[in-house]
Amino acid sequence: MNKACSSVLAGLVALLLPSFACSQTYPVKPVRVVVPFAPGGSNDIVGRIVFQQVAKSLGKQFVIENRPGAGGVMGAAFVASSAPDGYTILMHSAVLLSNAHLHKQPYDSLNDFIGVTPLGKQVFMLVVHPSLPVKSVAQFIALAKRNPDQILYGSGGFGTTPHLSMALLTSMSRARMAHVPYKGGGPAGVSLISGETQAMMANTGVLLQHIKSGRVRPLGVTSSQRMPLFPNIPTIGETVPEYEFIGWVGCFVPAGAPKAVIEKLNAVLREALSDRGVADQLSNQTFDPMYMASGEFTRLLKAEYEKYRALAKEIAASNK
Repeated sequence: MNKACSSVLAGLVALLLPSFACSQTYPVKPVRVVVPFAPGGSNDIVGRIVFQQVAKSLGKQFVIENRPGAGGVMGAAFVASSAPDGYTILMHSAVLLSNAHLHKQPYDSLNDFIGVTPLGKQVFMLVVHPSLPVKSVAQFIALAKRNPDQILYGSGGFGTTPHLSMALLTSMSRARMAHVPYKGGGPAGVSLISGETQAMMANTGVLLQHIKSGRVRPLGVTSSQRMPLFPNIPTIGETVPEYEFIGWVGCFVPAGAPKAVIEKLNAVLREALSDRGVADQLSNQTFDPMYMASGEFTRLLKAEYEKYRALAKEIAASNK
């Protein structure tokens, strides 16, 4: 091998070694997993289930940290301004993208984060307080039309997926209801159970025990097909043709994070999601495991960004 070739080879090795070493050693200290909503919501539930398995697999600490406020903006802003070293991770949903069209925010939803992988997808359920005199989606819509803005519906914050799924329903059905935002799905669920609000598009995992006990009344699900867990509950689309809304929760890191760290995180999360115990825990909370390579997830994020741009225009028009 001549001297020139040796120099080129040495240079390539020098470039590759740090990345290889990073992927082999990461993480070397506790990793903070930021959930931008209060405990008890879907981001919190999925994050705790999946990262508990990741911590067990790697023998490292992954610490869930709840930073609620402004519909997820405060926690996301904290992560966006954190060092892009893989030691501050964001658990977020499509709200990260919808917020870009609904709020002024101190970061760029598409360019200040890198999507590692989605972790879970779920169907939402339209539920009401038992005091509301309705037992079907059709009756619910009819009552709302007779009493514009009198039915209060809660959500985990303005622009969250439960808010957007209800906004889509009101837009498609031409019914008017009043939105009451809370700092997370957990507090929103409490408000419904107490009767402070009368309706909610719920993460069924959050309210599962209350659905079974009768403390809240389910009317319909947001998927295109009925849920195996609740075969007797109709889809909303059976009453409002073409209505469908599916939510997801994913893992993000700040832009600029090393490629090797992203690949390591993606690999360990894929392994965690393939664990039967994790899948069962997610299923018990009405989530299905959802995995993508980072590049594939990025393409989904861009498509979702445009979808929520259109829905945000609908929300703005309805608020005038």
